[in-house]
Amino acid sequence: MKVEHTLFSLPFVLIGFLIAARQFGEGGGFDLAWILLAAVGARGLAMALNRIIDRKVDAANPRTKGRHLASGSMSLRTAWGLAAAFLAMLLVGAVMLNTVALMMAWLPVLTFVAYPYMKRFTWLCHFWLGLCLGLAPAGAWVAVAADVHGWAAITGMQTTDTAFLWRPTILPLSLGVALWIAAFDLNYARMDEESDKAQGIHSFPSRFGPTATSATTVVLTVVWCVLFSIANPVDNLWFVAASVTMGVANVAVVLRMEHWKDFQRMLFRTSMLTGWVLLVALFIAYAVDVPVLD
Repeated sequence: MKVEHTLFSLPFVLIGFLIAARQFGEGGGFDLAWILLAAVGARGLAMALNRIIDRKVDAANPRTKGRHLASGSMSLRTAWGLAAAFLAMLLVGAVMLNTVALMMAWLPVLTFVAYPYMKRFTWLCHFWLGLCLGLAPAGAWVAVAADVHGWAAITGMQTTDTAFLWRPTILPLSLGVALWIAAFDLNYARMDEESDKAQGIHSFPSRFGPTATSATTVVLTVVWCVLFSIANPVDNLWFVAASVTMGVANVAVVLRMEHWKDFQRMLFRTSMLTGWVLLVALFIAYAVDVPVLD
């Protein structure tokens, strides 16, 4: 489990928090601290469960056979202990936030448990992984929104129209995150294409090949750029410009992959940077606070 993996979801957790704090006028430092505790616990739990459930698959894969469980340098008991500790972090953070956050904690846990098994049955596993991380901004938003609206944060309508409170901004943002991660994972899976075929693991590259993988990545990237632009939480060009810029950067990495010896590292860094660029753009947009889009 690597710290940099948490950096994928963390900026979108902060984006979800900032949007809710701005939208409802709530969300102080203590709320943010508990949200971050829950987010780190959730991400750690997801990674721990993935390593535990996939330990035999990892052991048979040349790229992953050196991992702690796969190599035997960590006991299964220790791994389960870590998973329990991460789960406790998630639940403590949820308890300290509000009842809605606690009662909805089962949802990310369920998606985390299901993900490792998805790859044994369908290449849609990449999109399920996207769903797991797409819950990050939604969870942070609900944690703040429920302080004001309770369960109506999820079930209630806005007073101005019939849209759910979460539909105008958080829904397209979370869907965008899901497709952004799916696009990344499609290409990350290229490293294991031969091993996946040998072990009967389902992945998009092993099923459809590199050309289809690159083409699908471009389509998904265009869609998540559009979704982020629609979500645009302050009707400001900063967020739209950041979305388009990072979309172009991600597509450029994929289309130029044959020219880089360390394509996966470049892909990892560019994808991870996406959320942080959007977070900075949101900070700037809130600081400037001059709507330029009608």
